[in-house]
Amino acid sequence: MKLSIPAITVALAGLAVTAACFAQGPREMPRTKGQPQVPPPAPSPPSAAAAPAQPGWVARCSSASRDAPLECAMEQSAVLTKTGQLVALVNIRVPGDTRSPIALVQLPLGLNLQAPAKLQVDEGKSVELPVQTCESRGCYATVPVSPEMLNAMKSGKQLKIIFQDLAKETIAIPMSLADFSAGYDKIK
Repeated sequence: MKLSIPAITVALAGLAVTAACFAQGPREMPRTKGQPQVPPPAPSPPSAAAAPAQPGWVARCSSASRDAPLECAMEQSAVLTKTGQLVALVNIRVPGDTRSPIALVQLPLGLNLQAPAKLQVDEGKSVELPVQTCESRGCYATVPVSPEMLNAMKSGKQLKIIFQDLAKETIAIPMSLADFSAGYDKIK
């Protein structure tokens, strides 16, 4: 079967319209006579106030080659239960050369960068997180984990990541420290 150029163009245009319809998402069904029209629910914007779910601390070790030293890290993330959107992530890594733990914290976009982000164990002293860069997935801060902070995390119940949003409201993301000590023993 031989198709002409106009027939191919029409077929491709039909595919483009069909693809555009699917990309727009579900459409409202036409209402029948006597049936009230119910608007679809409006999507709610993600908010840090929604309950974040935490899977717990996960430990991993890897190396660049068989001869290279192991690089070990553990991390926990907080995600919104309704959307699965990542709110925050804490990664504790122990470099093979220094053996001193370092925390990398991923924060959501929309931070007030004028106010420092902080890490706090239970109601103890907070540690400032200097935000170093932001990209499409979030903002990042790295800070060495002092022996005092490490001991507090091992014996504490909750780690809080504290920051301000653009409206200058303080947001605290809680993360459980229940299995932190066991996870840290695997990576040290």
